[in-house]
Amino acid sequence: MKKFNLLIVGGGSTWTPGLLKSICVRQKSFPINRLVMLDVNEERQKVIGEYAKVLFREEYPELDFKYTTNKEEAFTEDIDFVFVQMRTGGYAMREKDEKIPLSLGVIGQETCGPGGFAYGMRSIHDMVELVNDVRSVAKDAWILNYTNPAAIVADALQRIFPEDKKILNICDQPENLLRSYGRLLGLTPRDFDPVYFGLNHFGWFTNLYDKEGNDLLPQLREMILEGGFRPADYEQRDKSWLQTYSMVEQMVRDFPDYLPNTYLQYYLYPDKVLKKLNPDYTRSNEVMNGREKRVFEECQRVAEAGTSRESKVVHNDAHGEFILIVAESIAYNKGDNFVVILKNGGIIDNLPSDAMVEVAASLTANGPRPYAVGEIPTFYKGLIEGQFAYEKLTVEAYIESSYQKALQALTLNRTVVSAGKAREVLDALIEVNREYWPELK
Repeated sequence: MKKFNLLIVGGGSTWTPGLLKSICVRQKSFPINRLVMLDVNEERQKVIGEYAKVLFREEYPELDFKYTTNKEEAFTEDIDFVFVQMRTGGYAMREKDEKIPLSLGVIGQETCGPGGFAYGMRSIHDMVELVNDVRSVAKDAWILNYTNPAAIVADALQRIFPEDKKILNICDQPENLLRSYGRLLGLTPRDFDPVYFGLNHFGWFTNLYDKEGNDLLPQLREMILEGGFRPADYEQRDKSWLQTYSMVEQMVRDFPDYLPNTYLQYYLYPDKVLKKLNPDYTRSNEVMNGREKRVFEECQRVAEAGTSRESKVVHNDAHGEFILIVAESIAYNKGDNFVVILKNGGIIDNLPSDAMVEVAASLTANGPRPYAVGEIPTFYKGLIEGQFAYEKLTVEAYIESSYQKALQALTLNRTVVSAGKAREVLDALIEVNREYWPELK
């Protein structure tokens, strides 16, 4: 089997240890010759990089590994896959994304509403720079992108690089949901043949077929209505994520046609969710004081101890495994089915052709082959068209440096609605993002 050369951009992420462990677990099905981690934050990446050295020495000794902050070392012409998980501005800016809207009476969330808008405006610049850096040396490398907010990033990359067929935007939340469904039914995510439509963090499963062709969605719907819903790894989940999953029962009860993505709670029940959010202690604080602290302390412990044998830095990590099995399907032309983000182009008949939709597709060496969805009902079409308009205007605001389009985008968003409130939030976000955003005029 061919061994691949892999570059991970965002090596200092708290999610990287799970990805590194998955690389070890899947070394026979997806063998790697050389792995390079790149990050602009040398201090963060060093902690993860030293952990990786210990892990690979014990579990993958033949792997050629290094970590660096030097682009010239990282971007080489023989790269096969680039895994991207950047967070422009780090957790410090995420905290502002969440707390500024909340201080003004609007939902503050990482990828939804004004917080997602702010994060998206920051992410576009770095993602465009990354693609240009990769393509300057590696014309044929696959770029698999996790960088959030994936919907806005995907739309921007499609507009700026319309002919690049080897950029694939993905999200692990549909995969997480499939794992949770599997827990309820005693199945694995790969036992499902899902039918899904929507935008990233804004979609629904319409069918969940098993290997015999039986649709298990009606059974799951009844189980959720009778017993609620919990994530597959609920024992390791923070309180805010458990609250998020608990809202699924309400969404299914009110709109029983399909099974929703958990993020839809912010758009369907913004008033209810807003009351639950603490403006002084948001999800970013929970992560910094929880997962971030645990991951970095454990990675440091492993590096000092010189062994990872008893490390618990990784639990049930869908994030790390998902991107690898996506890469495997492409690398070996397996044609396995996954939920990914693609240009609509008629996949969903009654949505705009240029919308970046999230749908099921077979992944081959020649790219994704999506499964047609057909027409979707009026209620879902209306929700998606409003959300897509917000995402499209956000990208146009960035590209055109347009204050007017930024204001239009936030006014359309279901977590804001009021034009007056949209202007108030936008002006506050501009102040703290001057280092990252283009000047809006």
